[in-house]
Amino acid sequence: MKAQPIQERERIVVLDIIRGLAIFGILLVNMPTFFAPFLYIEPRKYWTSTIDLWSYNFVDIVAQASFYTLFSFLFGYGFVIFTKRLEEKRLSVPKYFSRRLVVLLLIGIFHAFLIWHGDILITYAIIGFLLLLLRNLSSKTMVWTGILLLVIPNALISLMLLVTVSLGLTDGVYEEFQIYATQSLEVYSNGTFLEVTMQRIADWSFANVNAFIFIIFSILPMFLFGAALAKAKWLEIMEEKAGAFKKLWAISVVGTLIFKLLPYYSSANEFTEYVQDIFGGPFHALFYFTSVVLLVRNKTWLKLLSPLRYVGRMSLSNYLFQSIVCTTIFYSYGFGLYGQITLITGLIACFILFVIQIFISKWWVNRFYYGPVEWLWRVGTYGRKQPFRR
Repeated sequence: MKAQPIQERERIVVLDIIRGLAIFGILLVNMPTFFAPFLYIEPRKYWTSTIDLWSYNFVDIVAQASFYTLFSFLFGYGFVIFTKRLEEKRLSVPKYFSRRLVVLLLIGIFHAFLIWHGDILITYAIIGFLLLLLRNLSSKTMVWTGILLLVIPNALISLMLLVTVSLGLTDGVYEEFQIYATQSLEVYSNGTFLEVTMQRIADWSFANVNAFIFIIFSILPMFLFGAALAKAKWLEIMEEKAGAFKKLWAISVVGTLIFKLLPYYSSANEFTEYVQDIFGGPFHALFYFTSVVLLVRNKTWLKLLSPLRYVGRMSLSNYLFQSIVCTTIFYSYGFGLYGQITLITGLIACFILFVIQIFISKWWVNRFYYGPVEWLWRVGTYGRKQPFRR
């Protein structure tokens, strides 16, 4: 039997709404990295005006480390939906999901090295092969495996950071990166396309190569949590699981208040900010996920949140669209505004761009079955042309 993509009637609307929300949150976090050497600076010293500091704190609390974890969770959920469909048709899960990951990897390489260095798709594709190896675990085992992978290594890393901060060994770290920040400003502002490309490769390597093992321990657990929930079909039986979702929501609120706000009720340093991201991020992602699930049970909230589903339906295309638009605005081969934008301006731009994406996405999904990149992804996965125009 031939493999086919998930049909429109089989989609779970709440998943698309949450994907749309995640795409907005990712834009909030990514925006400063589009127009400033964010990898190499201390934000609260680089931007000093009160409104910019308020903007930074807003994004830090509302979005930082919360939405890539949420999207990782959704990736795991989507993985199970995809594999179940293959199993129903007695098709090879390793074959087709491996194809899917390879195509995603190629898209990620194109994105990271020719558009923007902050790509997450390469990471998802590589770690996706680990998820493939763990696919036969039960939902309960997936949850416990995810918890152990998240807690044990990251608790040890947090302890080491606490020691180094206590001994003052992290002082002056950003001063050492000043040369990289200056280089980024010069290249992205005035460099040729080739120079910008070389800078992208350098920035991607700086952010990912040495830290990749740590990235695994933040993303793979979320893959497993999402896959576990999908195996148990919680979204298909939302009403039956309403009580459980409310308990998870309460847990997420407590975890968010404890970990996500840690630098604000203690002191901001490498230790508290790591704990904020690595533990606060997943709790906050769970908060967003359970909040949307509980809210859409109400018709009024469903109507209010439903525009997000258009963005979520073509989340990969919208993710890349954000990078293309922003790098065109800020990089030298576009309008050359790199380094000239304040945080509050960037924050306002996020809302404007996302509203535009909602309208474009609605127009697109009313005329086409898939987003343009989603269509290419499916063609690569299934090895043949897919329907496109309605």
